[in-house]
Amino acid sequence: MKKGNLAIAAALSLSLVASACTLSTKDKSAEQSAAPSGAPADTTPVDIELLAQNSNEADVNIIRDQLAKNGFNVKLNLQPDYGTYKAQQDAGNFDIAVSSWTTVTGNPDYAVRSLFKTGGDYSIMSDPEIDTLVETASTQTPEQYAETYKQLEQKLVFDKAYIAPLYNSVKSQAFNQEVLNKDTVRLSKSRSLPWEVLDFKDTSKRAKDPIILQSTMPTLTSLDPIKGNDGSINIINTNQYVRLLNLTDDDKLTAEGSLSYNFAIAEGNSEYYFILRDDINFAAIKDKLAVDTGERVGADDVIFSLLRAKDKNSVPNHRTYTLHEHISKVELVTDAAALDAIKISGSGDTVKSGLEKGLPAKIAALVSDKKESNSKEGKYQVVKLTTTKAFPQVLNYLAHQSAGIVSKKQVEAINTYDVAKFDPNKDIAYGDQNTVTEGAKYNNTLYTSGPYILSSKTDYEANFYKNPGYMKGTANEPKVNNIKVRFIKDMDSTLSALRSGEIHLFYSVPENKYDVVKGDTKLALQTVPSNAVSYLLFNTKNREVAKSADLRKAVLYSINQDEFLAYYKNNKIKAVSTVSPLVKTGLEVKADSAKVKDFLAKYKASK
Repeated sequence: MKKGNLAIAAALSLSLVASACTLSTKDKSAEQSAAPSGAPADTTPVDIELLAQNSNEADVNIIRDQLAKNGFNVKLNLQPDYGTYKAQQDAGNFDIAVSSWTTVTGNPDYAVRSLFKTGGDYSIMSDPEIDTLVETASTQTPEQYAETYKQLEQKLVFDKAYIAPLYNSVKSQAFNQEVLNKDTVRLSKSRSLPWEVLDFKDTSKRAKDPIILQSTMPTLTSLDPIKGNDGSINIINTNQYVRLLNLTDDDKLTAEGSLSYNFAIAEGNSEYYFILRDDINFAAIKDKLAVDTGERVGADDVIFSLLRAKDKNSVPNHRTYTLHEHISKVELVTDAAALDAIKISGSGDTVKSGLEKGLPAKIAALVSDKKESNSKEGKYQVVKLTTTKAFPQVLNYLAHQSAGIVSKKQVEAINTYDVAKFDPNKDIAYGDQNTVTEGAKYNNTLYTSGPYILSSKTDYEANFYKNPGYMKGTANEPKVNNIKVRFIKDMDSTLSALRSGEIHLFYSVPENKYDVVKGDTKLALQTVPSNAVSYLLFNTKNREVAKSADLRKAVLYSINQDEFLAYYKNNKIKAVSTVSPLVKTGLEVKADSAKVKDFLAKYKASK
């Protein structure tokens, strides 16, 4: 994400649709059309429309110049913000669009399934060969899937030219080290910034002073974790809802800081077991402050949350169901002895012994009622998840914000509408941003299982409070009572706000601002190679680029990634596809003007 600005805050801005417009070359005279084979080559520039946001101006200038040098007449369609950019996408007013994707789950399946598989949440493609490769790789281990993803890249980029890669980005953030304890500010490759570990340098500020963060998007897609997968809510929902698993800073799966004490994979890689913590309660808002509801987060909520996550029809505008389509069943395990008869995948240990490692007490009983769970007495809840086939990467999806655990009781109480007849003008869904926006429609009904809960928001900022029922007395209990997220669209204004002390942390600092941050002794800069890839996405309907692979390949070989790296002072990395940061396939795209000339000639000859 999935899924920050176009490359981070959105973990994604890719969903492109049809257009009735057509791309065309300038008209040729009848004499030119009838010219003998020995006549001079047609050098008429080919018109092509490039869609992007104003914030991508530097990339647009490089792309335009590269295409112009290679026989294209570039028409720019620049939009001031993501909303208007998205409207142009939906209208199909482009041939190529500057797009990006961040694999926020740390696994390559996420890097391709939603984007390039037929029916994917953000896919505008339908290619059976690509579909087969996506599915094959999903069943394989990392040792096996490298070759499969290499084949997928070959088809996607070189054979079919469905995308033209620009670069792989560096993930960055800057913070005020005079205000924040630098040892508590984490920068993970995939995972969003965890708020519960953030702390002041002066710990006496924890109760009264807010830590002030920043976001570019004041309009929140949805505070229901399954209804959005973009930069407006990824960080927010990651910190509002606990999950069965988390990712470490270097993309390893961990139960640390999650709802699970431990997890185990059974032989066959299609059955997964999770033993649940008993020290997390749902938070709610009363009089604009967070309160402990007294309702424990339990197995019934896990089962409800994951089954609705996989069900396309559980809510209107479900944006993340394809991430969880491999879930077949989620159920409660009540027979502890049965766990002793099941072996862990690749190990001689039993699932029971694997789940018991490091527990406060060994498993004495498995209970069906979450109120009876008591880890000190050895009474636990265990959830079993079964996949439709062997699918080890399912665990990465369980660490995604869309797998956040919601309250079964609360969501069912709010979502009483008929999904098929949902009317946004009168029906109010759980997580609707209008219910937390100050004004006449404010009616905060959130129940959150994570370390923080959103109290209220305006177009200026959002106000979050610590969940008082979250892992009390542990290292994962939130340190600071209040987090504010200030909405600032402009990067220069954001940097000024950081330097003046108006905000304390700037997520996703542009590369051309690194030197400014390094020159300010109050500030610290963190960087790490990210899973974010920027690329050109072709319109796949009703445009010439949809019909002609030759035309797409002409664009592909016009793009010179070395020029992007030079502009960004080598704070970018070469890419082939969205898989590039995750699997080293050995493939490389190289700009080649001769190939461009040949492909354009073939395209023009076919007209």
